[in-house]
Amino acid sequence: MRNIIIFTIALVMFGSCTDIKFSSDKDGSVDFTKYKTLSYYGWTEESDKILTSIQKERIEKSFAEEFRKRGIEIVERDGDIIVSLYIVVDLKTGTTAYTNHYGGGGPYGYYGGYGYGAGWGWGMGYSSTTYHDYDYLVGTLVCDVFDSSTKKLIWQGVVSGEVNDNQKTSERNTPRVIRELMKRYPVPPIKK
Repeated sequence: MRNIIIFTIALVMFGSCTDIKFSSDKDGSVDFTKYKTLSYYGWTEESDKILTSIQKERIEKSFAEEFRKRGIEIVERDGDIIVSLYIVVDLKTGTTAYTNHYGGGGPYGYYGGYGYGAGWGWGMGYSSTTYHDYDYLVGTLVCDVFDSSTKKLIWQGVVSGEVNDNQKTSERNTPRVIRELMKRYPVPPIKK
C-alpha cells in the first residue's frame, strides 16, 4: 500500500495543529551549540518510493531554514552534524458512531394516567446506535541528527498525523509544521 500512495507532504500538516503529534528526544550529554555545519545524509529508500523530488526538496528547504536560524550552515559534505530524513505511512481504521434517540411521552413517560402521578408511562424511550468503520492514512516524518565524528544519534524529532493530500495546503503548511517540530531542538533560533 505504501509504495502505491503518492501524497504531498501535507501529511505533515494534516489539517489543524491539534491533529498533529510532535515528539523529540536528545542526548543530554551533548553540547549542541558547538555544531556549526550540517550535511544531509539523504532519504531512506522507502521514503523515495513515497515522496516526489518536489516534496522532498520542500521538506529539506524547511529544515535548512530552521537550522540556519540556529546558526548552522548547510554544507555539501563533512558537516559537524549529519541529518537523515524519512517518512512512513500506515493505513489505520477508525470508527464513528451515531445514536438516534426515540422518546416516550415526556419526562415521566405517557400521560394517560388515571389520576395517580404521571400515569402508567412508557419510560424514557430508547436509543439505537449505528457504527461505521473507515480507513485513513497516518504519516510520520522523522528527522535524525547524528554527530558526524562519533556517528551517534544525538537528536530525533518526530511529527505524525493524518495524511491530507492537498498540494496548496502542503506548500503553505510544511514550513509551519517543521518550524513547530524544530522548537524541540536543543538550540533556539538566534535573535536578530
